[in-house]
Formats: sequence, C-alpha cells, structure tokens
Amino acid sequence: MIGKGVRTEMKKTANSRKRPDGDKRMAVLRLELDYELATLYEAMMENNEEKKKECKRRLEKLRQELMRLQV
Repeated sequence: MIGKGVRTEMKKTANSRKRPDGDKRMAVLRLELDYELATLYEAMMENNEEKKKECKRRLEKLRQELMRLQV
C-alpha cells in the first residue's frame, strides 16, 4: 500500500511535468549542479572540509529535485 507522503510526491511529480516551465527548471537545475560541482572541486583543492560538506548537501538536494522532475 502506498503511503500518503508517497502519493503526494507522485502528484507533485506528475503536476511538474505538466507545467510548461518543467523543462526550463530542469535546465536551470543542470546549471546549478555544474556550479556546485565546480565549487566542490574548489573546496577539495583547498582541503576545506566545511565547504565540501555544504556543497554535498546542496548537490543532494538538487539531485533529488532533478530526479522528481525526470519521472
């Protein structure tokens, strides 16, 4: 049986694909992912653990949003 939270996410996903700006949002998300990856690389070169942690957190959020839009 599907839980209430899963149904809500499924509806959000279905609605986001119906919106004309869904494709635009995916393009923006890809740009944001590229930027965060570059920032993560910079943090790795600086050996900045705090900056790396923050980049990884943002990358995970962006990845999750992109996955929802791609369904």
